[in-house]
Amino acid sequence: MPAYILRRFLILIPTLLGVSFIVFLMLRLTPGDPAELLLGERATESALQEVREHLGLNEPLHVQYGLFLKRLMKGDLGETIWTRQKVWIEVKQRFPATIELSLVALCISCFFGVLFGIISATRQYSLFDYLSMLGALAGVSMPIFWLGLVFMLIFSLNLGWLPISGRLDVHINLDVVTNFYILDAVLTRNWEALRDALWHIIMPAVTLSTIPTAIVARMTRSSMLEVLRQDYIKTARAKGLSNFKVIFKHALRNALIPVVTTIGLQFGILMGGAILTETIFAWPGVGKWMYDAVMQRDYMVIQGGTLFIATIFVVINLMVDVLYAVINPRISVK
Repeated sequence: MPAYILRRFLILIPTLLGVSFIVFLMLRLTPGDPAELLLGERATESALQEVREHLGLNEPLHVQYGLFLKRLMKGDLGETIWTRQKVWIEVKQRFPATIELSLVALCISCFFGVLFGIISATRQYSLFDYLSMLGALAGVSMPIFWLGLVFMLIFSLNLGWLPISGRLDVHINLDVVTNFYILDAVLTRNWEALRDALWHIIMPAVTLSTIPTAIVARMTRSSMLEVLRQDYIKTARAKGLSNFKVIFKHALRNALIPVVTTIGLQFGILMGGAILTETIFAWPGVGKWMYDAVMQRDYMVIQGGTLFIATIFVVINLMVDVLYAVINPRISVK
């Protein structure tokens, strides 16, 4: 197992280099001049050339990419064009907000997705099975930005139940320890801030979790149906075991292998899908930060943010592979 983990970490290097090269090349081929966006349309050509020279944009592409890799080897993701702040500092400030939103959305997806999948599999062709699979199909089909706007219209504007944007009300004081507001509220025992933070995260988290919930539910149902048809399940029932033990002790654990894979991949997708959700709900995370960077042609932010998210995605895949052996001891990593 340690050798396998080491090999996977070594594979991480060429994977991230490939991601950085593709993102670098696509940004340079995309129309738009950061210098012109920074100075405005009325800027003189000499001023534009001075800014391009300062940002290194007048160098050949291979030179620009080489300079980017040189900084990357030193752990430097560069500076943002607009604020001149270090990209790594900006990532550290916004990363907790994105992770907090993604984790809450993932918890919602795992709980309801697995629950609905189990019930649908054990009650195949029932009314609940048809309704849950219809709901899963609708959940996969609905765009996140449309669903978010509908939720805002219903629960914020019409009913007034939930706040429309942000992580915390401006009148709430919270001592920030980790920048994870829910965790900070618990650590400082600020129950008012905890209630307000949970109230703010409900709508964006539910919006973000819709597609993963549908995918996890369908995968759980399919995997459970396959396991429930196995001979050892029939043997367990013949021995007189209760339906609860048959399902949760024998069937579910063996059915979790493909489900865990799906959940792991969905967490990485949640990080990317958070861009739309954070933009709609003005959630101050990495996703909204990168969206603003695309609009402003801030190359360093886009490169650094994409590389950071890609790293998380690959590490999560590694963790999922390691979890295989924990869930099913018959699996050996060679």
